[in-house]
Amino acid sequence: MSSIIVLANSVKIKSSKYGASVISKDPSLKLIGSGKSAFVFKVRSTGKALKVFYPNFEKVALEEAEVYNILGSNPYFPTLYESGRNFLLIDFVEGNTLFDCLTYGIKLTETNIIEIDHALNLVRQQGLSPSDIHLRNIILTTNGNVKLIDVARFRQTKNFQQWDDLRKAFYMFYNKTYFPKRFPVFVLNGIAYLYNRKLLHFPSVKSSSKEWKKIKNRN
Repeated sequence: MSSIIVLANSVKIKSSKYGASVISKDPSLKLIGSGKSAFVFKVRSTGKALKVFYPNFEKVALEEAEVYNILGSNPYFPTLYESGRNFLLIDFVEGNTLFDCLTYGIKLTETNIIEIDHALNLVRQQGLSPSDIHLRNIILTTNGNVKLIDVARFRQTKNFQQWDDLRKAFYMFYNKTYFPKRFPVFVLNGIAYLYNRKLLHFPSVKSSSKEWKKIKNRN
């Protein structure tokens, strides 16, 4: 049995109607995040992260591993080193999610938006459909580059509009000089709540919009 399997098996997760929680783990694992289907740990003294999926989410672990294998050496995604029934071992990406950037006031630039667009276009060229792209699964690394994580839904055929709407919001609002660059967490969570329940809609961008023409011409 590999040492990574032993580490993954050391993670004991308790699920309840209130969510999931870690009740025990190996000391070499540092909890750094959680999502809808998994906890993520940094493996101490390494540059790798261990993603351990909640009970009954093994199918998601398998799907995500297969997508990472398809992505291969795509530079905009972590490398997959090992996978198992309920875990993935991938690169630890140091930086801030776009959500964090908005809460800390770290300014996002048009170059960041163009780089994300380029990354997603590369994914499409690999026969995948990048879905569920949102502020918490795009990371601005410490050296200013872009990395994307959470790829389990990249083979879905359903058309998701999140990234199109985020890009639209960047050019229509965020990129304006007068627009604030820092927001309280509760404001961002409130916007996400309204958006996910289709209570918030971004207006169509008119063809005369110079910003929108500019980005559309790059794709």
